[in-house]
Amino acid sequence: MNIFPAIDLVKGCAVRLFKGDYSQMTVYSERPEDVARDFECKGAKYLHLVDLEGARDGGTPNIDAVKKIRANTSMFIEIGGGVRDMDTVDAYFSVGIDRVILGTAAVKDEAFLRAAIEKYGDKIAVGVDIKDKMVAIKGWTEKSEFDGIEFCKKMQGIGVSTIICTDISRDGAMRGTNRELYRELSETLGLNITASGGVSTIDDVRALASMGLYGAIIGKAYYTGAIDLCEALEVAK
Repeated sequence: MNIFPAIDLVKGCAVRLFKGDYSQMTVYSERPEDVARDFECKGAKYLHLVDLEGARDGGTPNIDAVKKIRANTSMFIEIGGGVRDMDTVDAYFSVGIDRVILGTAAVKDEAFLRAAIEKYGDKIAVGVDIKDKMVAIKGWTEKSEFDGIEFCKKMQGIGVSTIICTDISRDGAMRGTNRELYRELSETLGLNITASGGVSTIDDVRALASMGLYGAIIGKAYYTGAIDLCEALEVAK
């Protein structure tokens, strides 16, 4: 299983939200490129970026920070947050991003999703954010009409190969990850599944790795010291 340490971006800074609440934000660093470089020094080979302002408002408001991160690390970088048109997708690939994650757009604009997959293939992933078993959109501020599991099956049918699945109720709450959800996804779908939200302990990492998941995203637990990144990388092997 691959470990994706996470950097969430607001106003060029590395931040974390509590349960997706923009009013409950902690700033961890004003130089996210230094955070990324530290991850790589610890042995990380993958990096998960989220433009939180993009998730809420669309566009690429933190692309300058993304460029700095890309220039300072050789890690595989994926990014999501507000990717709702091909111009945004093209912009991220043009600055050297390795994989772009569609969230709201995958729910609301199937034609765009299909066009992005046709153009970029498996360099396009879909972020499926689940709240009360339903897919949430627009920076987690709205619920769609789609059941989470059924939506993932639909994505597989369209040709998506990688799903980043977040249980919003667990994100940043340090309550542990939703192991039942990820077990169901891994047993039901023939996709690369990355677990996100609530990965709080080494036991979470060990449990997810035992399911044969493709990846796990570690955010707040790293920043608070609850998970040692070097240990997580070792356990995930």
